[in-house]
Amino acid sequence: MTRAGRLGVGIIGAGKVGPVIGAALAGAGHALTGITPGSDEERVEAILPGLPVLDALEVVRRSELVVIAVPHDDLPGLVAGLAEIGAWQPGQLVLHTDPGYGTDVLAPAVARGVIPLAVHPAITFTGTSMDLRQLAHAYAAVTAPAAVLPIAQALAVELGCEPVVVAESDRAAYGEAIAISTEFSRSIVAQAAALLRDAGVPHPGSYLSALAHSTLDQALTEAGSAGSADAGPSAATIDG
Repeated sequence: MTRAGRLGVGIIGAGKVGPVIGAALAGAGHALTGITPGSDEERVEAILPGLPVLDALEVVRRSELVVIAVPHDDLPGLVAGLAEIGAWQPGQLVLHTDPGYGTDVLAPAVARGVIPLAVHPAITFTGTSMDLRQLAHAYAAVTAPAAVLPIAQALAVELGCEPVVVAESDRAAYGEAIAISTEFSRSIVAQAAALLRDAGVPHPGSYLSALAHSTLDQALTEAGSAGSADAGPSAATIDG
C-alpha cells in the first residue's frame, strides 16, 4: 500500500493478538481509531498507549479497516451480530486473524457490502512488543476474493510478514496444521519437563531448551527439504 492509502483501523479483540496487530499497522503508518475492552488493560495500554477503548459498534463506526481478533468460537456470532444491527458499512475492509476460517465466516458482513480479508500471522503471540520482532520473520496465511487479494497481501507485508495464499477450501486444513504444531509441541515439552522434574533434574525447562530448539530446527529443515522437492512453480501458494 502507498502512503496515500493510509487507513483508520479499529481493533475488535484486546487479547494477545489484536493489540499487536494494531501496533504493527500503526507502525506502518495507519491511524488507529479504537479498541474494544479486554481483561488486561495495562498490557494493552503498554503496547497501544492512549488508544480509545470503545464498544464494538463504535469501533466499526469509526473505522475504514476493522481487524477482528477474537476466539475461534466467538467469530461467527460477532460478525453476524454486528450485521443484524446494521453496523457494517459498504466498502469497509474487514480482516480477521483466525487460522481456521477463510472469508466465508464474514458472509453476513459481506452481505452489507464489506470487503472480506483473512490474514493469519503464523506466530505464537505473547501480547507484548516482542511479537513485533517475531512478525518481521514470519509468514502470514492470506485468503480473500481474487479481486481484493492484493489488499490482503499488502496488509500482511505491512505487518512485517511474507504472505502465503491459502485457498478458502484449504483454510480448515491450514487451521488444523497450526493447532497441531502449537498444541502438540507445548504438550510434549510439558510432559518431558514433568518427567525430568520427577527424575530430580533441576530447572527442567532450561535443561530442555537447547535440545528442544535444536530438534525443532532439524525437523523444520527436513520438512522444508521434503516440501521443496514437491513444490510447484509458486512455493508461496497453498491451494486445493
